[in-house]
Amino acid sequence: MDRTRTVIMGAAGRDFHDFNVVYRDEPSVEVVAFTATQIPGIADRRYPAELAGALYPDGIPILAEDELERIVREARVDRVVFAYSDVAHETVMHAASRALASGADFELLGPRSTMLESTRPVVATGAARTGAGKSQTTRYLARLIEEAGLVTAVIRHPMPYGDLVAQRCQRFASYADLDRHETTIEEREEYEPHLDAGRIVYAGVDYEQILRAAEKEADVVLWDGGNNDFPFYRPDLFVVVADPLRAGHEQRFHPGEVNARMADVVVINKVDSATAEQVATVAASIRSMNPTAAIVKARSDLALEGGEIAGRSVVVVEDGPTLTHGGMTYGAGIVAARRFGASEVVDPRPFASGELARTLAKYPDLDRLLPAMGYGDVQMRELEAALNASPADVVLAATPIDLTRILRLEKPVVRVRYELEEVDGPSLRTLLEPVVARAKADPRPGAD
Repeated sequence: MDRTRTVIMGAAGRDFHDFNVVYRDEPSVEVVAFTATQIPGIADRRYPAELAGALYPDGIPILAEDELERIVREARVDRVVFAYSDVAHETVMHAASRALASGADFELLGPRSTMLESTRPVVATGAARTGAGKSQTTRYLARLIEEAGLVTAVIRHPMPYGDLVAQRCQRFASYADLDRHETTIEEREEYEPHLDAGRIVYAGVDYEQILRAAEKEADVVLWDGGNNDFPFYRPDLFVVVADPLRAGHEQRFHPGEVNARMADVVVINKVDSATAEQVATVAASIRSMNPTAAIVKARSDLALEGGEIAGRSVVVVEDGPTLTHGGMTYGAGIVAARRFGASEVVDPRPFASGELARTLAKYPDLDRLLPAMGYGDVQMRELEAALNASPADVVLAATPIDLTRILRLEKPVVRVRYELEEVDGPSLRTLLEPVVARAKADPRPGAD
Protein backbone atom coordinates (compact mmCIF):
# COMPACT_ATOMS: atom_id res chain seq x y z
CA MET A 1 0.00 0.00 0.00
CA ASP A 2 1.27 3.45 -0.92
CA ARG A 3 1.59 5.65 2.16
CA THR A 4 0.89 9.39 2.10
CA ARG A 5 4.29 10.96 2.68
CA THR A 6 3.86 13.75 5.20
CA VAL A 7 5.87 16.55 6.80
CA ILE A 8 4.65 18.17 10.02
CA MET A 9 5.68 21.80 10.55
CA GLY A 10 6.01 22.54 14.26
CA ALA A 11 7.86 23.85 17.27
CA ALA A 12 8.09 20.84 19.64
CA GLY A 13 4.50 21.03 20.85
CA ARG A 14 1.34 20.76 18.76
CA ASP A 15 3.33 18.91 16.06
CA PHE A 16 4.25 16.02 18.35
CA HIS A 17 0.71 15.83 19.73
CA ASP A 18 -0.86 15.75 16.28
CA PHE A 19 1.53 13.00 15.26
CA ASN A 20 0.79 10.95 18.39
CA VAL A 21 -3.00 11.08 18.13
CA VAL A 22 -3.53 11.12 14.34
CA TYR A 23 -0.56 9.61 12.50
CA ARG A 24 1.55 7.44 14.83
CA ASP A 25 -0.34 4.19 14.28
CA GLU A 26 -1.87 5.04 10.90
CA PRO A 27 -0.47 2.63 8.28
CA SER A 28 -1.64 4.75 5.35
CA VAL A 29 0.61 7.67 6.39
CA GLU A 30 4.40 7.98 6.54
CA VAL A 31 5.68 11.04 8.41
CA VAL A 32 9.08 11.60 6.82
CA ALA A 33 10.10 14.61 8.94
CA PHE A 34 9.12 17.29 11.39
CA THR A 35 10.32 20.81 10.71
CA ALA A 36 11.11 23.10 13.63
CA THR A 37 11.00 26.84 14.28
CA GLN A 38 10.40 29.43 17.08
CA ILE A 39 12.44 27.57 19.74
CA PRO A 40 16.26 27.49 19.56
CA GLY A 41 18.04 24.15 19.52
CA ILE A 42 15.21 21.81 18.55
CA ALA A 43 16.16 21.30 14.91
CA ASP A 44 18.65 18.62 13.85
CA ARG A 45 17.29 16.16 16.42
CA ARG A 46 15.05 13.11 16.07
CA TYR A 47 11.63 12.25 17.38
CA PRO A 48 12.75 9.02 19.06
CA ALA A 49 11.64 5.55 18.08
CA GLU A 50 10.43 4.92 21.64
CA LEU A 51 7.77 7.61 21.10
CA ALA A 52 7.25 7.27 17.35
CA GLY A 53 5.90 3.71 17.53
CA ALA A 54 6.26 0.49 15.59
CA LEU A 55 5.94 2.13 12.16
CA TYR A 56 9.05 4.25 12.83
CA PRO A 57 11.82 1.98 14.17
CA ASP A 58 14.45 4.65 13.44
CA GLY A 59 12.44 7.57 14.75
CA ILE A 60 11.71 10.68 12.68
CA PRO A 61 14.17 13.48 11.84
CA ILE A 62 13.47 17.03 13.07
CA LEU A 63 14.81 19.48 10.49
CA ALA A 64 14.95 23.25 10.20
CA GLU A 65 11.84 24.86 8.70
CA ASP A 66 14.09 26.77 6.29
CA GLU A 67 14.65 23.46 4.51
CA LEU A 68 10.95 22.83 3.78
CA GLU A 69 11.12 23.14 -0.01
CA ARG A 70 14.15 20.86 -0.27
CA ILE A 71 12.53 18.25 2.00
CA VAL A 72 9.30 18.26 -0.01
CA ARG A 73 11.13 17.82 -3.30
CA GLU A 74 13.76 15.30 -2.26
CA ALA A 75 11.49 13.16 -0.06
CA ARG A 76 8.59 13.31 -2.58
CA VAL A 77 6.28 14.66 0.12
CA ASP A 78 2.53 14.49 -0.59
CA ARG A 79 1.26 16.59 2.30
CA VAL A 80 2.52 19.29 4.66
CA VAL A 81 0.68 19.68 7.98
CA PHE A 82 1.00 23.01 9.81
CA ALA A 83 1.07 22.46 13.58
CA TYR A 84 2.30 25.39 15.65
CA SER A 85 0.78 28.47 17.18
CA ASP A 86 0.82 32.23 17.69
CA VAL A 87 1.51 33.22 14.11
CA ALA A 88 -0.21 35.75 11.88
CA HIS A 89 -2.71 34.37 9.39
CA GLU A 90 -0.40 35.66 6.65
CA THR A 91 2.41 33.49 8.05
CA VAL A 92 0.21 30.41 7.77
CA MET A 93 -0.55 31.20 4.15
CA HIS A 94 3.11 31.81 3.35
CA ALA A 95 3.79 28.32 4.70
CA ALA A 96 0.94 26.98 2.58
CA SER A 97 2.32 28.71 -0.50
CA ARG A 98 5.75 27.22 0.07
CA ALA A 99 4.27 23.73 0.39
CA LEU A 100 1.98 24.07 -2.62
CA ALA A 101 4.69 25.55 -4.83
CA SER A 102 6.93 22.61 -3.93
CA GLY A 103 4.27 20.14 -5.00
CA ALA A 104 2.60 19.11 -1.73
CA ASP A 105 -0.90 19.56 -0.34
CA PHE A 106 -1.29 21.70 2.78
CA GLU A 107 -3.38 20.81 5.81
CA LEU A 108 -4.43 22.05 9.27
CA LEU A 109 -5.73 19.52 11.80
CA GLY A 110 -8.61 20.77 13.89
CA PRO A 111 -9.99 20.21 17.38
CA ARG A 112 -12.25 17.29 16.43
CA SER A 113 -9.29 15.30 15.11
CA THR A 114 -6.84 16.12 17.90
CA MET A 115 -8.76 16.62 21.16
CA LEU A 116 -8.68 13.69 23.57
CA GLU A 117 -11.65 12.81 25.79
CA SER A 118 -11.18 12.78 29.56
CA THR A 119 -13.04 10.74 32.17
CA ARG A 120 -12.95 13.82 34.43
CA PRO A 121 -14.41 17.29 33.84
CA VAL A 122 -11.96 19.52 31.95
CA VAL A 123 -11.58 23.28 32.22
CA ALA A 124 -9.30 24.67 29.51
CA THR A 125 -7.60 28.04 29.37
CA GLY A 126 -6.49 29.50 26.04
CA ALA A 127 -5.69 32.90 24.60
CA ALA A 128 -5.92 35.08 21.54
CA ARG A 129 -2.17 35.82 21.80
CA THR A 130 0.80 34.87 23.94
CA GLY A 131 1.09 37.23 26.90
CA ALA A 132 -2.63 38.04 27.19
CA GLY A 133 -2.75 36.83 30.80
CA LYS A 134 -3.58 33.16 30.39
CA SER A 135 -1.29 31.89 33.14
CA GLN A 136 -2.78 34.05 35.88
CA THR A 137 -6.26 33.17 34.58
CA THR A 138 -5.39 29.48 34.93
CA ARG A 139 -4.16 30.08 38.49
CA TYR A 140 -7.35 31.98 39.31
CA LEU A 141 -9.58 29.23 37.92
CA ALA A 142 -7.62 26.60 39.85
CA ARG A 143 -8.15 28.53 43.08
CA LEU A 144 -11.90 28.84 42.47
CA ILE A 145 -12.18 25.09 41.81
CA GLU A 146 -10.16 24.30 44.94
CA GLU A 147 -12.31 26.63 47.03
CA ALA A 148 -15.25 24.46 45.96
CA GLY A 149 -13.53 21.55 47.72
CA LEU A 150 -12.13 19.83 44.62
CA VAL A 151 -8.63 18.73 43.63
CA THR A 152 -7.14 20.03 40.39
CA ALA A 153 -4.26 18.79 38.30
CA VAL A 154 -2.84 21.32 35.88
CA ILE A 155 -1.72 19.91 32.54
CA ARG A 156 0.52 22.33 30.76
CA HIS A 157 1.00 22.65 27.00
CA PRO A 158 4.26 20.90 25.95
CA MET A 159 7.69 22.48 26.23
CA PRO A 160 9.91 19.41 25.59
CA TYR A 161 13.33 20.84 24.84
CA GLY A 162 15.47 18.10 26.38
CA ASP A 163 15.45 14.29 26.29
CA LEU A 164 12.08 13.55 24.70
CA VAL A 165 11.92 9.97 25.99
CA ALA A 166 12.62 11.11 29.55
CA GLN A 167 10.01 13.85 29.12
CA ARG A 168 7.27 11.53 27.87
CA CYS A 169 5.14 12.04 30.99
CA GLN A 170 6.40 14.48 33.61
CA ARG A 171 4.82 15.07 37.02
CA PHE A 172 5.87 18.07 39.09
CA ALA A 173 4.97 18.23 42.77
CA SER A 174 7.98 20.05 44.20
CA TYR A 175 10.94 22.24 43.33
CA ALA A 176 13.07 19.09 43.48
CA ASP A 177 11.08 17.77 40.53
CA LEU A 178 11.94 20.94 38.58
CA ASP A 179 15.63 20.33 39.23
CA ARG A 180 15.38 16.60 38.49
CA HIS A 181 13.79 17.25 35.09
CA GLU A 182 16.32 20.02 34.32
CA THR A 183 13.54 22.45 33.46
CA THR A 184 14.18 25.61 31.48
CA ILE A 185 13.27 29.13 32.60
CA GLU A 186 10.22 29.03 30.32
CA GLU A 187 8.99 25.84 31.97
CA ARG A 188 9.63 27.16 35.48
CA GLU A 189 7.65 30.31 34.68
CA GLU A 190 4.58 28.15 34.21
CA TYR A 191 5.14 25.50 36.89
CA GLU A 192 6.48 27.34 39.95
CA PRO A 193 3.37 29.39 40.82
CA HIS A 194 1.25 26.23 40.82
CA LEU A 195 3.76 24.36 42.97
CA ASP A 196 3.78 27.30 45.39
CA ALA A 197 0.00 26.84 45.69
CA GLY A 198 0.37 23.11 46.37
CA ARG A 199 -0.87 21.95 42.96
CA ILE A 200 0.37 19.07 40.85
CA VAL A 201 1.51 19.96 37.33
CA TYR A 202 1.86 17.55 34.43
CA ALA A 203 3.62 18.14 31.12
CA GLY A 204 5.69 16.27 28.56
CA VAL A 205 5.24 14.71 25.12
CA ASP A 206 2.61 11.94 25.22
CA TYR A 207 -0.56 13.74 26.25
CA GLU A 208 -2.76 10.64 26.32
CA GLN A 209 -0.47 9.05 28.92
CA ILE A 210 -0.30 12.37 30.77
CA LEU A 211 -4.09 12.70 30.85
CA ARG A 212 -4.63 9.18 32.17
CA ALA A 213 -2.11 9.80 34.96
CA ALA A 214 -3.69 13.13 35.93
CA GLU A 215 -7.21 11.66 36.00
CA LYS A 216 -6.16 9.35 38.83
CA GLU A 217 -5.53 12.24 41.22
CA ALA A 218 -7.73 15.10 39.99
CA ASP A 219 -11.40 15.85 40.41
CA VAL A 220 -11.07 18.44 37.64
CA VAL A 221 -8.37 18.51 34.94
CA LEU A 222 -7.20 22.03 34.18
CA TRP A 223 -5.62 22.44 30.75
CA ASP A 224 -3.21 25.39 30.46
CA GLY A 225 -2.56 26.03 26.79
CA GLY A 226 0.72 27.40 25.50
CA ASN A 227 1.02 30.35 23.14
CA ASN A 228 -2.51 30.63 21.72
CA ASP A 229 -2.97 26.96 20.86
CA PHE A 230 -6.38 25.31 21.19
CA PRO A 231 -6.73 22.55 23.80
CA PHE A 232 -5.43 19.01 23.47
CA TYR A 233 -8.43 17.84 25.57
CA ARG A 234 -12.14 18.38 24.95
CA PRO A 235 -13.20 20.93 27.56
CA ASP A 236 -16.40 21.20 29.54
CA LEU A 237 -15.61 24.91 29.88
CA PHE A 238 -13.22 26.78 27.59
CA VAL A 239 -11.98 30.14 28.91
CA VAL A 240 -10.05 32.31 26.41
CA VAL A 241 -8.12 35.45 27.31
CA ALA A 242 -8.02 38.42 24.92
CA ASP A 243 -5.64 41.38 25.13
CA PRO A 244 -7.01 44.88 24.41
CA LEU A 245 -3.45 46.21 24.17
CA ARG A 246 -3.36 44.23 20.92
CA ALA A 247 -6.93 44.91 19.87
CA GLY A 248 -7.74 43.21 16.58
CA HIS A 249 -5.19 40.44 17.01
CA GLU A 250 -7.98 38.06 18.04
CA GLN A 251 -8.98 38.06 14.35
CA ARG A 252 -5.52 38.10 12.80
CA PHE A 253 -3.53 35.32 14.47
CA HIS A 254 -3.64 31.54 14.30
CA PRO A 255 -5.04 29.70 16.13
CA GLY A 256 -6.09 32.55 18.45
CA GLU A 257 -9.07 33.24 16.22
CA VAL A 258 -10.07 29.57 16.53
CA ASN A 259 -10.02 29.99 20.31
CA ALA A 260 -12.08 33.18 20.20
CA ARG A 261 -14.70 31.50 18.05
CA MET A 262 -14.79 28.31 20.21
CA ALA A 263 -14.74 29.96 23.64
CA ASP A 264 -17.46 29.55 26.22
CA VAL A 265 -16.00 32.50 28.12
CA VAL A 266 -13.75 35.31 26.91
CA VAL A 267 -11.80 37.22 29.54
CA ILE A 268 -10.78 40.66 28.29
CA ASN A 269 -7.77 41.29 30.51
CA LYS A 270 -5.67 44.42 31.20
CA VAL A 271 -8.69 46.72 31.19
CA ASP A 272 -6.85 49.04 33.60
CA SER A 273 -3.94 49.44 31.16
CA ALA A 274 -5.93 49.66 27.93
CA THR A 275 -8.13 52.52 26.81
CA ALA A 276 -11.91 52.24 26.89
CA GLU A 277 -11.85 52.29 23.09
CA GLN A 278 -9.44 49.33 22.92
CA VAL A 279 -11.58 47.31 25.33
CA ALA A 280 -14.74 48.14 23.36
CA THR A 281 -13.03 47.14 20.11
CA VAL A 282 -12.14 43.69 21.46
CA ALA A 283 -15.60 43.20 22.98
CA ALA A 284 -17.25 44.05 19.65
CA SER A 285 -14.85 41.74 17.82
CA ILE A 286 -15.68 38.83 20.14
CA ARG A 287 -19.42 39.41 19.83
CA SER A 288 -19.15 39.42 16.03
CA MET A 289 -17.30 36.08 16.00
CA ASN A 290 -18.90 34.34 18.98
CA PRO A 291 -22.14 35.99 20.09
CA THR A 292 -22.94 33.33 22.71
CA ALA A 293 -19.68 33.64 24.65
CA ALA A 294 -19.82 35.18 28.11
CA ILE A 295 -17.52 38.20 28.35
CA VAL A 296 -15.66 38.92 31.59
CA LYS A 297 -13.51 42.03 32.01
CA ALA A 298 -10.46 41.75 34.25
CA ARG A 299 -7.17 43.33 35.25
CA SER A 300 -3.80 42.01 36.35
CA ASP A 301 -3.34 43.11 39.95
CA LEU A 302 0.34 44.01 40.45
CA ALA A 303 2.23 43.73 43.74
CA LEU A 304 5.91 43.82 44.69
CA GLU A 305 7.58 41.07 46.71
CA GLY A 306 11.00 41.34 48.31
CA GLY A 307 11.36 45.10 48.75
CA GLU A 308 10.50 48.48 47.34
CA ILE A 309 11.78 50.17 44.18
CA ALA A 310 10.70 53.76 44.78
CA GLY A 311 13.62 56.06 44.05
CA ARG A 312 15.88 53.17 42.93
CA SER A 313 17.13 52.29 39.47
CA VAL A 314 15.98 48.92 38.12
CA VAL A 315 16.90 46.49 35.37
CA VAL A 316 13.74 44.72 34.22
CA VAL A 317 13.34 41.04 33.32
CA GLU A 318 10.10 40.05 31.61
CA ASP A 319 8.43 36.81 30.48
CA GLY A 320 10.30 35.73 27.34
CA PRO A 321 7.62 34.35 24.97
CA THR A 322 5.37 37.37 25.57
CA LEU A 323 8.07 39.62 24.13
CA THR A 324 9.38 37.43 21.32
CA HIS A 325 6.76 35.65 19.22
CA GLY A 326 4.05 37.24 21.41
CA GLY A 327 4.95 40.61 19.91
CA MET A 328 4.64 42.77 23.05
CA THR A 329 7.29 45.47 23.58
CA TYR A 330 6.87 45.57 27.38
CA GLY A 331 5.13 43.68 30.15
CA ALA A 332 4.28 43.79 33.83
CA GLY A 333 7.85 44.76 34.83
CA ILE A 334 7.83 48.04 32.93
CA VAL A 335 4.31 48.81 34.18
CA ALA A 336 5.42 48.09 37.77
CA ALA A 337 8.55 50.24 37.42
CA ARG A 338 6.39 53.20 36.48
CA ARG A 339 3.61 52.49 38.95
CA PHE A 340 5.84 51.94 41.98
CA GLY A 341 8.19 54.87 41.38
CA ALA A 342 11.50 53.49 40.12
CA SER A 343 13.91 56.36 39.50
CA GLU A 344 15.20 54.84 36.25
CA VAL A 345 14.77 51.79 34.06
CA VAL A 346 18.33 50.99 33.02
CA ASP A 347 18.85 49.98 29.39
CA PRO A 348 20.33 46.44 29.56
CA ARG A 349 21.29 46.11 25.89
CA PRO A 350 24.92 47.24 26.28
CA PHE A 351 25.49 44.38 28.72
CA ALA A 352 23.96 41.55 26.69
CA SER A 353 26.04 39.04 24.74
CA GLY A 354 25.69 35.89 22.65
CA GLU A 355 22.18 34.57 22.00
CA LEU A 356 20.65 37.14 24.35
CA ALA A 357 22.18 39.98 22.34
CA ARG A 358 20.95 38.42 19.12
CA THR A 359 17.44 38.15 20.56
CA LEU A 360 17.48 41.84 21.52
CA ALA A 361 18.72 42.74 18.05
CA LYS A 362 15.91 40.69 16.50
CA TYR A 363 13.33 42.59 18.59
CA PRO A 364 14.63 46.18 18.57
CA ASP A 365 11.36 47.67 19.85
CA LEU A 366 11.66 46.08 23.29
CA ASP A 367 11.40 48.83 25.91
CA ARG A 368 14.60 48.70 28.04
CA LEU A 369 14.17 45.19 29.34
CA LEU A 370 15.52 41.67 29.10
CA PRO A 371 13.33 38.73 28.07
CA ALA A 372 13.87 35.79 30.42
CA MET A 373 15.49 33.62 27.79
CA GLY A 374 16.61 30.36 29.31
CA TYR A 375 16.18 27.37 27.01
CA GLY A 376 19.51 26.02 28.17
CA ASP A 377 22.47 26.66 30.45
CA VAL A 378 24.21 28.98 27.97
CA GLN A 379 21.21 31.30 27.77
CA MET A 380 20.79 31.27 31.55
CA ARG A 381 24.41 32.26 32.06
CA GLU A 382 24.08 35.07 29.48
CA LEU A 383 21.04 36.43 31.30
CA GLU A 384 22.89 36.18 34.61
CA ALA A 385 25.92 38.04 33.22
CA ALA A 386 23.82 40.84 31.72
CA LEU A 387 21.93 41.42 34.96
CA ASN A 388 25.11 41.45 37.05
CA ALA A 389 26.86 43.85 34.65
CA SER A 390 23.99 46.34 34.72
CA PRO A 391 24.59 49.38 36.98
CA ALA A 392 20.99 49.22 38.28
CA ASP A 393 20.31 49.12 42.01
CA VAL A 394 17.72 46.33 41.74
CA VAL A 395 16.70 43.49 39.43
CA LEU A 396 12.96 43.88 38.89
CA ALA A 397 11.80 40.40 37.94
CA ALA A 398 8.41 40.23 36.23
CA THR A 399 8.88 36.61 35.24
CA PRO A 400 6.78 34.26 37.42
CA ILE A 401 9.83 32.32 38.63
CA ASP A 402 12.28 32.89 41.46
CA LEU A 403 15.39 33.87 39.49
CA THR A 404 17.61 33.48 42.54
CA ARG A 405 17.06 29.71 42.44
CA ILE A 406 18.78 29.37 39.06
CA LEU A 407 20.92 32.50 38.63
CA ARG A 408 23.74 33.84 40.83
CA LEU A 409 22.73 37.48 41.03
CA GLU A 410 24.87 40.10 42.72
CA LYS A 411 22.15 42.66 43.42
CA PRO A 412 18.82 42.46 45.23
CA VAL A 413 15.84 41.05 43.37
CA VAL A 414 12.32 42.44 43.72
CA ARG A 415 9.62 40.30 42.14
CA VAL A 416 6.50 41.57 40.41
CA ARG A 417 3.51 39.41 41.26
CA TYR A 418 0.44 39.65 39.04
CA GLU A 419 -2.86 37.91 39.62
CA LEU A 420 -6.19 38.12 37.84
CA GLU A 421 -8.87 40.36 39.32
CA GLU A 422 -12.38 40.37 37.85
CA VAL A 423 -13.80 43.83 37.11
CA ASP A 424 -17.07 43.36 35.22
CA GLY A 425 -19.31 40.70 33.71
CA PRO A 426 -20.57 37.34 34.96
CA SER A 427 -18.37 35.86 37.66
CA LEU A 428 -16.04 33.04 36.74
CA ARG A 429 -17.09 31.27 39.95
CA THR A 430 -20.67 31.17 38.67
CA LEU A 431 -19.59 30.05 35.21
CA LEU A 432 -17.67 27.16 36.80
CA GLU A 433 -20.68 25.88 38.75
CA PRO A 434 -21.78 23.24 36.18
CA VAL A 435 -18.25 21.80 36.10
CA VAL A 436 -18.06 21.72 39.89
CA ALA A 437 -21.48 20.05 40.08
CA ARG A 438 -20.48 17.38 37.56
CA ALA A 439 -17.23 16.63 39.40
CA LYS A 440 -19.04 16.25 42.73
CA ALA A 441 -21.79 14.09 41.22
CA ASP A 442 -19.22 11.70 39.73
CA PRO A 443 -16.33 11.47 42.22
CA ARG A 444 -13.14 9.90 40.99
CA PRO A 445 -12.19 6.48 42.39
CA GLY A 446 -10.30 6.86 45.64
CA ALA A 447 -11.47 10.42 46.32
CA ASP A 448 -12.38 11.22 49.90
